[in-house]
Parts: sequence; structure tokens; C-alpha cells
Amino acid sequence: MAATISIEQDQFCCSVCLEVLRDPVTIPCGHSYCLDCIEDYWNRPKQKGQYSCPQCRQAFNPRPLLSRNTVLAELVEKFQQSGFQPAAQHLAKPEEVKCSVCTVRKSKAVKSCLVCAESYCGAHSRVHEERFRGKAHKLVPAVEELREKLCPHHEKSLRLYCRTDQQCVCSQCVKDRHKGHDTVSVVEERATQQKKLQECSLKSVQKLKDAEKELRYVVRYIKHSTEAAVEESERVFSKLIRSIEKQSSEVKEVMRVQERAAVSQAEELLEKVQREILELRRSNAELEKISHTEDHVHFLQKSKSLHFHTKSVEMPSTDALQYLMYKTLRGALVDLKDSLDDTLEREFSRISDKVISLKETSNHKTSEKTKVSKDTEIPYDSEPKMRADFLHYYNDISLDPNTANPYLCFSDGRRGVTTRLEPQPYPDHPHRFTSWAQVLCKAGMAGRCYWEVEWAGNGGVSIGVCYKNMGRSGEGSDCKLGHNSKSWSLDCSYSECSFQHNKERVSITTPCCSRIGVYLDFRGGTLSFYNVSDTMVLLHKVKATFTQPVYPGFWVGLSSSLRLCSP
Repeated sequence: MAATISIEQDQFCCSVCLEVLRDPVTIPCGHSYCLDCIEDYWNRPKQKGQYSCPQCRQAFNPRPLLSRNTVLAELVEKFQQSGFQPAAQHLAKPEEVKCSVCTVRKSKAVKSCLVCAESYCGAHSRVHEERFRGKAHKLVPAVEELREKLCPHHEKSLRLYCRTDQQCVCSQCVKDRHKGHDTVSVVEERATQQKKLQECSLKSVQKLKDAEKELRYVVRYIKHSTEAAVEESERVFSKLIRSIEKQSSEVKEVMRVQERAAVSQAEELLEKVQREILELRRSNAELEKISHTEDHVHFLQKSKSLHFHTKSVEMPSTDALQYLMYKTLRGALVDLKDSLDDTLEREFSRISDKVISLKETSNHKTSEKTKVSKDTEIPYDSEPKMRADFLHYYNDISLDPNTANPYLCFSDGRRGVTTRLEPQPYPDHPHRFTSWAQVLCKAGMAGRCYWEVEWAGNGGVSIGVCYKNMGRSGEGSDCKLGHNSKSWSLDCSYSECSFQHNKERVSITTPCCSRIGVYLDFRGGTLSFYNVSDTMVLLHKVKATFTQPVYPGFWVGLSSSLRLCSP
């Protein structure tokens, strides 16, 4: 009985809308549909003037005339009165694939036919399977835009790929439009393209990781460069302040000298006046005494010895001192201040213009990497070759006496240093090397920097760089240039030459000359040592990742000397 009811239900349902027939019509093949459903189906653009049965696919030409099947309509009405309720439909959501056959209310599609290029809900997919049972109609999970998977020229599945024209084609295309072309199956081409895309993806990921790494390094580089620049500016301004304080002391001393001279002159006059006042008092007392005598002769004789100061006291002039202290000196200091302000403003403006110029040059080099920097006329990614090229990066370094070992003696305005047998009376300082005969420069280096030194003596020298936090106190390797992870050094002597870093030693076959050039590319991570000449002979070049500004440093053997050179 249940099977009979099921068959009867199928007989009174439209296979297009899957609901009870409304205004049923029967087409020439014998299948019945709702009048609106079959007309909508035949009016679809993809029918292209071909009218077929949605179930058996029988084609009709011309388009059949449709008339209401009154007998079937009466049977449907009686069937509905018997209490028939159609099965609930799973209507498609906006983002889901819709059934191509459903008309009024679109159900959610569950399958798509690559041959028919249509998608079907559960009920319509069962109809499709029964209709094409045993035929090559492959059903796949529901997908959108099935028409795109058919050849627009032959209405066949795009199962091949033409590598010559780089497009998907059908089997018929290979025989005419793409005859003789390099064609493969879409499966094979998909595997090839997928492999290429994966490789491109890996390369892109690697490039981005490299860029990320480089940008992180650039951030550290900017911070280190700024730290070095700030430290150097503090050193220069401290020196300027000390110079101004010294001049201030000298001006005060000049004024004190003038004060002492003027006061001394006034005090001498004051003592003279005080002596004359005492003399005047004695004379007044004597006059008072003889004034009471009646002996006129005695009065006349005594009065001859009385003397009274009649000249006015000549006062010292203070006009010149006042002019010196309050006019000339004050005016000179005001002029000095104005001149200093003008100089600082002019120099700061020049520095600002230089920074802007370098920034514009950097931006221009980003768009034209091969263009040469206007400031140095050397591309950033190239190494200097001639000495003139290196001198573009010359840094006027200076030794820091607060770091010098007591056995080092300065000369040539603290640009030269020699090791002696007797210690120098340097004051204690936390930055001073206590055991090794070493000294550092005042300013840290970051960026591209170049400097030169001359050395002499049988004791040899070490020329290198180190971090500021390298050890200073004691005889351990953590305090010796080149013998720890925080320093790098070139060891020079008349008999041999070598490079040291972190207790690792590299022998250098080229003899060291008396003048050594040091080139630091902080960002590029290279430190190079050269025999200085017009062609610059490379002694050793080391790759390193500098994590903070480095300070030029030197060890000087006993009886040896070292001097910082000017270009």
C-alpha cells in the first residue's frame, strides 16, 4: 500500500518544481508538468530555440502548443482532497548552489552534471539518474557556473588544455581550432600549474622572510647609527661646553686681574691719605697746645714746624675699568653669543639640508638602483677600490684618554700613543683598560666608515674594533682585542700579520705596511683591512653581523707606537 501511495504521489508531482501539479499540461512525449514550469523551462536562454522534455530529453520542433489537461487536473484535485502533503523542500540559501530545474522556489543543489551543465537538488538528481542510467553522465558535488566548464563552441566538457594557446579546450577543439597544438589533459596541466604555483608561493614566502629579516636589520641599523650619532654629538657638545667654560674662566680671571690692579692702586692712595690724616691730627694737637701760650716768640718758633696738607687727593679713574667690564666686555660677549647662535643655526641648517639631500638620493636610488649616489658618487652596493673612494667615508677619529692603559703615553695632541716602561698618572676611570696596553676611540661607528693609522716598533700593534661593553678590567681574553666575541683585530708586526676574532686566528701572507686603512660597512656586515696605497691592497676582509656600534681600538706593544692619520 505504501509503495502504491508513493507511485501515485510521483504521478501527481511536477518533475520540475517537485510540487503537486498546478494547471497540468501533457507534452507530446507523454510527460506532464505545471503549465508555468514547462513554459519557464522552454523560455530559458540556453534552450536556443530547442524544445525538449526535461525528463526524457525528447526534442520537439516546432514548439508544441500547450493545453490544460482537464482529466489530470481533476485527478490531482481529488488526490489533494485525500490529504496528500508534498515533501518539504530544502530551499537554497543565497550563498548556496541552486537547483537548475526548480522554478518557483529554488532548492539547494547537491549534485552537478558535467555533461548537462546543470545542478540538481536531491529529487531532481534522482530523476536525472533514472533518466540517464547507464549513460556517461558524471555527477559531481554541486558547483557554480557549470557553463564555464563547457566549450562555448561545441558544448562539450573542457577536459583538455592547450599549452600553445594557454586555455582549456574540448576534444572537438583539438581536431579543428587547436589541431597540432601542444595539448594535455586538464588533470596533468593542473598538477603542473599547481606545482609551479607552490614553487612560486615558496619563493614569495622566502622573499618576504628575507625582506622581513632585512627590515629588522634596517631598524637595528637605524637605532645603532642614531645611538652612535647621539653619542658623538654629546661628546662634541661636551667639548664645546668645556671650551666655553674655559673661556669663561679666562675672562673672569682677566676681570679679577683688572680688579686687583685697580683695588691695589686705590688701597695705596687710601693708605697715603690715612698717613696724612694722622700727620694732620698731630699738627692740630700741637697747634692746640701752642695756641694757649702767651709767649709770642715761642708760638712763632713752634708754628714753623707745623705743616698742613693743602693739595687735593687725586682720585684713581674708574671710567676705563667700567668701560672694560660693562661695555667692551659685555658687548664682546653679546657679539660672541650672536655669532655663536648664527654659526649654530647655519650649521644645523646645513646638516638638515644634507640629511634631506641624502634622503632624496636614497629614495631616488630605490627607483633607480643603478644610479650613483650624488653624495659619494659610489653605488651603495659596490665596494670602494681606490684610496680616493675610501676617503669618501673618512672619519676623523680621536683617542679617548679615559680608556687608555696607564702604560700608554699620548703624543701629537693625543693622536699618537706609545707604550712605556713607567705608568702614567692617569686618574681612575671605569672605562680604562687595567692590564692590556690598549686604548679605544671616543665615538662609536655605524654605517660606512674609513680611517687610517700608522704604526712602528718591534713590539707590534693590534688594530681593530670592539663593542663598548667589552671587558676592561683584568688580564683575561674578554679584555683583549680579537680574543672574544665582542672584538675583531688585525695583528701587525715586522715578521707576521694575522687576524683575530673570538680566539680564532687567520694567518695573512701579505706583509703589513706601516700605514693601515680600516673600512667598516656596518649595514653590509663587513670589516676590511688594507695596506694603504693608490690601489689599496686588501689584507683581510671578514663578514660579521654587528649588533651595536663598534669603537676603533688599538693594542700597542712595548716600545711600539701608533698614530691616527689625517687624509
